[in-house]
Amino acid sequence: MTEHDNHPSPVDAPPETAGLNVPPRQPTQESTGWSVSGWGVLGQQSLFILFTLALFGVFAMIKQPLVLIPFILAVIANLVMLGGYFTIEPNEARVLILFGAYRGTVKTSGFRWTNPFNRALPISLRARNFETQKLKVNDKRGNPVEIAAVVVWRVVDTARAMFDVDAYEGFVAVQSESAIRHVATSYAYDHGGAAGEAEITLRGNVDDVCAALQKELRNRLAQAGVEIVEARLTHLAYAPEIAQAMLRRQQAEAVIAARRTIVEGAVSIVDMALRDLAAKQVVQLDDERKAAMVANLLVVLCGESQAQPVINAGTLYH
Repeated sequence: MTEHDNHPSPVDAPPETAGLNVPPRQPTQESTGWSVSGWGVLGQQSLFILFTLALFGVFAMIKQPLVLIPFILAVIANLVMLGGYFTIEPNEARVLILFGAYRGTVKTSGFRWTNPFNRALPISLRARNFETQKLKVNDKRGNPVEIAAVVVWRVVDTARAMFDVDAYEGFVAVQSESAIRHVATSYAYDHGGAAGEAEITLRGNVDDVCAALQKELRNRLAQAGVEIVEARLTHLAYAPEIAQAMLRRQQAEAVIAARRTIVEGAVSIVDMALRDLAAKQVVQLDDERKAAMVANLLVVLCGESQAQPVINAGTLYH
């Protein structure tokens, strides 16, 4: 044996190493299962039941054991055929399984009949609501917030829902909460100031956040054959431990914004007054008088309380 023979070949590689190169499992493809109208089969079985009763009558008359054998077989056949009947309500489906193998999905509503050896598992195609609990997460800036949402979903691929995930309803619940947490950490709760007015926030851009949540949910739940009809936030607030502090910050930002607007308006009024006085030559003011006039106007325009006029009987310099 050479040195090369001492090394394991790819075929003899350990399962842990060989498994790394295995391609991902392909999703189960939904197909249409075979079924026929149950009423037609029921009519045929009724004739077969009459034939079975006729065999019993012949056996009762001639007392021949050979007649008993077809009678017993006919009874067994009738009992087996009874297992193939099922009903489907609107927006409902039945997944057919034959000895562990997927044999298709029946979505035609009404009274149906299929292979009696098939197991017909019911699955609802109706839209369903799932409302998450209030989740405490940190937003993009690290502030703890409480968030909750309602998700409207329905099954569109029965094969994936039944065979590609375990308990698809629980899968929807867990993935919905995970998606909400991920979206909440991707955005800030509110704007951090004038510089961030263009930033998408949880409170200021609800429609954009809901669209991002729907996209996140579609990506996560596609493997379960679930379609997201709608996802909306039902609760959004700062966590109780920082709610008061954030409220004071919002109040301070509102006061600063209001002051900024007042000052900008006052400056424009003062500038207009000075330009009008100079253009109409009402009075000639030097720089010192202009400074005094600007100061007085700003006090009057920006003050919180009404200004009290003071009459100066002298001059500005005496």
